[in-house]
Amino acid sequence: MVTQAVDTFGRIDCVINNAGILRDRFFFNMSVEEWRSVIDVHLNGAFYVSRAAASHFKNQQSGSYIHMVSTSGLIGNFGQANYSAAKLGIVALSKSIAMDMAKFKVRSNCISPFAWSRMVGAIPTETEEQKARVARLQRMETAKIAPLAVYLASDAAADVSGQIFAVRANEIFLMGQSRPLRSMHTAEGWTPETIAERAIPAMRPSFYKLDRSQDVFDWDPA
Repeated sequence: MVTQAVDTFGRIDCVINNAGILRDRFFFNMSVEEWRSVIDVHLNGAFYVSRAAASHFKNQQSGSYIHMVSTSGLIGNFGQANYSAAKLGIVALSKSIAMDMAKFKVRSNCISPFAWSRMVGAIPTETEEQKARVARLQRMETAKIAPLAVYLASDAAADVSGQIFAVRANEIFLMGQSRPLRSMHTAEGWTPETIAERAIPAMRPSFYKLDRSQDVFDWDPA
């Protein structure tokens, strides 16, 4: 695919990794095949195409990678261990590409899109609540994602790399990335007992809540 692009256009300037499938299943029921198929399409697919373009980008001292990720990987989701792992893996891949290829003026960024597409078209609509949720999703058009992708592929984004953006209808926001929230030090070293008594209680208020918060991600255009 990369070779054909170079043969046709003379060079390659951008790779957008957006291929995807879903094989949703609660983790305790997920088969090996359901795991592998999603990892292969999303994570391995992103690697193969990105790697094929890397030599061209390096030689021409320019290029932009744009990887489609998901809040399922960034904050977790029910029944999507395979998809979540693949998407968060792509985030790490993107950050490492951005670091490895920065000296060659090659950029790598992620977009986490909120949009109605064929891939999410099987969301159930059996209850009124589910119908209302799908109706809101259907208002998030895939075309709303394109302007950010075009920007990130252009020379206007020459200084933008290693970031994770999200797009939802007419809204763009920058996703936070992992940073240490708090550190604790003890001169005598830690034991399981002192960790339980001192470290964990001090850090507990900053623990990430084990839920999928609706405050930000349950979109209401009103």
